Amino acid sequence: MKTMINSLNHYEVWFITGSQHLYGEETLNAVAEHSRQIAGALNDAPQIAVRVIFKPTVKTQEEIYAICQQANQAEHCIGIIAWMHTFSPAKMWIAGLKILQKPLLHLHTQFNRDIPWRTMDMDFMNLNQSAHGDREFGFIMSRMRINRKVIAGHWQDPQVLESIDTWVRAAAGWFDMQGAKFARFGDNMRNVAVTEGDKVEAEIKFGFTCNTYGIGDLVAVINQAADAEITRLTQEYADSYVLAETLKKGGTQHDALREAAKIEIGLRNFLEQGNFKGFSDTFEDLHGMAQLPGIAVQRLMNDGYGFAGEGDWKTAALVRAMKVMGSGLEGTNAFMEDYTYNFTPEQSFVLGSHMLEVDAGLAKGPVRCEIHPLGIGGKADPVRLIFDAANGPALNASIVDMGNRFRMLVNVVDGVDVHEELPKLPVARVLWKPQPDMKTGCAAWIYAGGAHHTCYSQNLTSEHLANFADMAGIEYVGIDQHTDLNQFRNELRWNEVYYQINKH
Repeated sequence: MKTMINSLNHYEVWFITGSQHLYGEETLNAVAEHSRQIAGALNDAPQIAVRVIFKPTVKTQEEIYAICQQANQAEHCIGIIAWMHTFSPAKMWIAGLKILQKPLLHLHTQFNRDIPWRTMDMDFMNLNQSAHGDREFGFIMSRMRINRKVIAGHWQDPQVLESIDTWVRAAAGWFDMQGAKFARFGDNMRNVAVTEGDKVEAEIKFGFTCNTYGIGDLVAVINQAADAEITRLTQEYADSYVLAETLKKGGTQHDALREAAKIEIGLRNFLEQGNFKGFSDTFEDLHGMAQLPGIAVQRLMNDGYGFAGEGDWKTAALVRAMKVMGSGLEGTNAFMEDYTYNFTPEQSFVLGSHMLEVDAGLAKGPVRCEIHPLGIGGKADPVRLIFDAANGPALNASIVDMGNRFRMLVNVVDGVDVHEELPKLPVARVLWKPQPDMKTGCAAWIYAGGAHHTCYSQNLTSEHLANFADMAGIEYVGIDQHTDLNQFRNELRWNEVYYQINKH
């Protein structure tokens, strides 16, 4: 399976326009031509990552039902953009919307940007009725309790184009998750609560499966790695990273580098053979492995696999989805863990890292490949990539199982440079300031039950994740510059009531 995600242009969204037969053939021809122009412009817009496919105007219940059915079955269709050019009586849409399984974006726009004050007549008004045609369409979706995205504004407005791209990226992540397979090697870390969860409910809600595989099954594949493959990969390490002297060919620990390469080859082969999109493992279950998989996991994540440590399958799936959403954008999405705080006034930060497994796509500057002892796991010293992450806008996202629903929690943060030397911390280092401030951001995360494992994103926004949560039909909780802790706690209480009432 090709897991590297460079582009989303193999995906498509369908542009579907609603009207009716009331207005005559001339008006319908104009509707079709305007729709074709809008769809073509969206397809050509460099801001939008997927193809936008024009579809003929739908004018009857039968046509609407048929196009929704076709969208469900189309291999590369990840969602539909719907627009009502004229008035389209919404009872015609009920049957189609009931069966639609793809995400829906309601684009509330009109063909003309400006009112032609001096030439406008009733023919023009009959043709350009989006202002109330879209309200009719909006009502029926609200009446049917359908989750959808509404974007209002002219179709040539750059902000509208950016919002469409944000939605299609979320739709791509959602589409990729449907039928996805994730492998969990062993169980989760013993006695840990937040990494647990209902895998049956997750499959129902998100569409992916996660099954456990014995570490012995993986070790058997690792041991099949050929010497020539191992030699080639160790040379790739030397060419790609600043390799520690002891790890170089002829060095005292070169055999450890070969063992790390052997683990990567075996892991990659196992995942490719099983058509997996991500995985998790735990340092408490590594029987038969010589060292913890450090550089192997880091490189597999960099190639697009989802991962989380200690058996955290929910975060592994989220990392994969967010990698898909961020395809082609500068920066990356990576497994992360909040490790320790700096509470110095005016210099309050979170230092994020993990024992070994942080994606080097986050890095600013050279990436070092080194070997150091690790105080847990009881294995030989593992090889890992060491770097400091780039600064800039970022966020942390977490999915937790609240018992009666899944909650997505997102904290917008500001990535900052690691400004101090860390000579005794030979792991990847990421530093950030939570919004709106350290105390409020951390307290809000704790109140919401957010996990210590997250996906750290350098290229997505909270809107991407909110769109994704809507598609999944799960709770979304955001922490950003506007968060007030008292209001935030009230919203958590209101959400609890809502999800007790709406048990579906």
